[in-house]
Amino acid sequence: MNTEFIEALEQIQQDKGISKDVLIEAIEAALISSYKRNFSSSHNVRVEISRETGEVRVYGQKQVAEEVEDDIQEISLEEAKDIDPNYKIGDIVEKEVTPRDFGRIAAQTAKQVVVQRIREAERGVVFEEYISRESDIIAGVVARVVRGTAFINLGKTEAILGHNEQMPGESYHPGDRLKTYIVEVKKTTKGPQILVSRTHPGLIKRLFELEVPEIHDGVVEIKSISREAGYRTKIAVSTKDTNVDPVGACVGQKGVRVQAIVNELKGEKIDIIKYSENPVEFITSALSPAKVSRTIVYEDSKSARVVVPDYQLSLAIGKEGQNARLAAKLTGWKIDIKSETQMTELEAEESHRDTELVLTESEASDETAAEASTDSTDNNEE
Repeated sequence: MNTEFIEALEQIQQDKGISKDVLIEAIEAALISSYKRNFSSSHNVRVEISRETGEVRVYGQKQVAEEVEDDIQEISLEEAKDIDPNYKIGDIVEKEVTPRDFGRIAAQTAKQVVVQRIREAERGVVFEEYISRESDIIAGVVARVVRGTAFINLGKTEAILGHNEQMPGESYHPGDRLKTYIVEVKKTTKGPQILVSRTHPGLIKRLFELEVPEIHDGVVEIKSISREAGYRTKIAVSTKDTNVDPVGACVGQKGVRVQAIVNELKGEKIDIIKYSENPVEFITSALSPAKVSRTIVYEDSKSARVVVPDYQLSLAIGKEGQNARLAAKLTGWKIDIKSETQMTELEAEESHRDTELVLTESEASDETAAEASTDSTDNNEE
């Protein structure tokens, strides 16, 4: 190796941000293994590369010992003092043992180390870039689909869209553009592994932040999201600005904002709900599009009984219970939905039970009074 090699390392330092000294130290460490492997040596050695000329030298090392037990690893104090009178027990004596053709081996090893370090550095840069984007949205192009798993080309690397993270009914083909949500970034020996999702509720949140400036600027806040990917999403929004309608801001003029998100999600329905601190109002809104007659909340159990018109019952519950399930998840309350007819019957049953209970208690009271009267009569007769 020569000065051109050192200049190349300096160029790599500028272009890739990898320190020249770090590269040289890595090459020196690799050359020790190469020397031992190629020259069948069991000596302790040190490799030194000149930072100016690139010249490589190999030095054999022996430790100064009072009694030499291993000629390969040790040297007597007497022999060491013949080299330099200042040596003492425990010092390391070095002697150059650079082989004639070691330059060729050094050049090959250096190339391998530099290429490896550049690759590691590039992987590190990619990892740092994407680890900071966890829980964010990212756009890419489908590169290939292998056994149901889609690989998304992000430019510098690929993301993995697993089968479980794909929306029901969606199919992916090379060349398709997709927006996905970064769930996790892992560091592996083959580089960063980026796991993305199309089903995560976070995707909805980020899409609204992109489409609705009021959310991005913090004027409108997303309070909660419940989602069954590919079918329906409910999102609760609020604002502290009395001049802003949070639901209207999300819907957009003529529905243009929410429609853009629906299109991105291939037709997934989105219900935008106005958040309220009042649980009655919040639960009532959460069951949209169903009309609610009345809502009774039970704070202790954080549950609610909702009454709807008979013709609204199926809409309130939703297909296979979906609307009720999403509303419960959105609000954090257990919701029991009854039609007006069911509620009338239930109240009648409860009223009947209460009447029976009162009668039972009254009878028990009469019996107790009768027993007390009998006891009193018996005592008088005595």
